[in-house]
Amino acid sequence: MSSKQRPRASSPSPRGDAPAARPAGTGLAAVPDPARIPLYLGLAVLGAAVGLAGTLVQAALFPGGLLLALVASAGLFYGGRVLTRTQLGALAPAAGWLLALIVLLGGRPEGDYVFGDELGLTLFMLGGMAAAVMCATLSRLPYSATGAGRTGA
Repeated sequence: MSSKQRPRASSPSPRGDAPAARPAGTGLAAVPDPARIPLYLGLAVLGAAVGLAGTLVQAALFPGGLLLALVASAGLFYGGRVLTRTQLGALAPAAGWLLALIVLLGGRPEGDYVFGDELGLTLFMLGGMAAAVMCATLSRLPYSATGAGRTGA
């Protein structure tokens, strides 16, 4: 054995003039994955289709149609949230849904409206917006049915 000792490995001390690293955003502040952008656009188009169909169904079959349209809208928003595991997954179909409703309720230059002023349409709009907010602000997603992500099992 030699009498020389090996030098210890040490990490250099952080520089004082180094710029601070920006923390990664979470929730809606997180940068979306570029591979998911087509998925979000597809969800927005699907949201517009559900908004159009929901507007027609709730007007045709008032009490049951309104309930069916709200359940379909809430199911799409929640499904987008679970599919993408992001808040943007719930807001993308909600944006398409709201855009379709605004276009349908905008009126034409002749002064005609696609739909008249009815209580069902107002309830559909308010209920759908409430469902979108609830699905987008879920704190956690449920565990999968297979239990693959649980610890301690």
